[in-house]
Amino acid sequence: MAKTGTKTALITGSTDGVGRMVASRLGQAGWRVLVHGRDSARGEEVVKAIKAAGGEAEFLRADLSSLAAVRNLAAAVQQATRRLDLLLNNAGIGTGGPQGVRQTSAEGYELRFAVNYLSGFLLTHLLLPLLKASAPSRIVNVSSLGQQAIDFDDVMLQHDYSGMRAYRQSKLAQILFTLDLAQQLEGSGVTVNALHPATFMNTAMVREFGTPRSTVEEGADAILKLAISPEMERRSGLYFNGQTEATADAQAYDAAARLKLRTVSAELTGLSADRPAAAAQTHR
Repeated sequence: MAKTGTKTALITGSTDGVGRMVASRLGQAGWRVLVHGRDSARGEEVVKAIKAAGGEAEFLRADLSSLAAVRNLAAAVQQATRRLDLLLNNAGIGTGGPQGVRQTSAEGYELRFAVNYLSGFLLTHLLLPLLKASAPSRIVNVSSLGQQAIDFDDVMLQHDYSGMRAYRQSKLAQILFTLDLAQQLEGSGVTVNALHPATFMNTAMVREFGTPRSTVEEGADAILKLAISPEMERRSGLYFNGQTEATADAQAYDAAARLKLRTVSAELTGLSADRPAAAAQTHR
């Protein structure tokens, strides 16, 4: 458990890239950091570096392509800490490259939708009681400037699949979720915002399909603004391009689309109390 008064953050996808940079900087700032990733060796390396710099950290392993693993991660967080001041949903996968083929998650869902969006949707809802108990607290969803409207007749992209389309749809889903959840959390002391940190940061995800145009440090600066800056206190339901408030794809501002996504997501993740037995099959 953290020292009394120490703020705690969970950062998914924090063994590499911008997530690792944010974890390091929060550790240096006196936060206790729950580092998440799939690779235990890299995770322990990040923890060791944070501790060497005088910070507090521990590693929690989970493969977010499995919703069962997401539930286990939430349970591990609840076991590890009695407070959660920041949830940073940063983990994600890219387009799969120019020749990307459709892949599926452990539950059979389109992989990019599952990892980039559904895992964060489920993890956030499972950790909301802890976030509310720790209020004022913040949720930050790392999205992208690359966005494409969700086709609710083919959410799992069984037709006309492309890795770019899958990636962009999953990233827009994060923004719809952000705006929808912000309304639900009004008055709770928990804020939620989304951002595109920086364009083509020098990360493994970017290098798989293009040339980096910005630094990981730029992306970390943008994320930390939403995560800890005083100017973001009580500001919620917003989308940022870097450090500038911006407008997302029009579908994000469609209340009916947000409700539809919430309903589908609750069914797919098992959060819906009245989930039909065949709901998951319906949306695959």
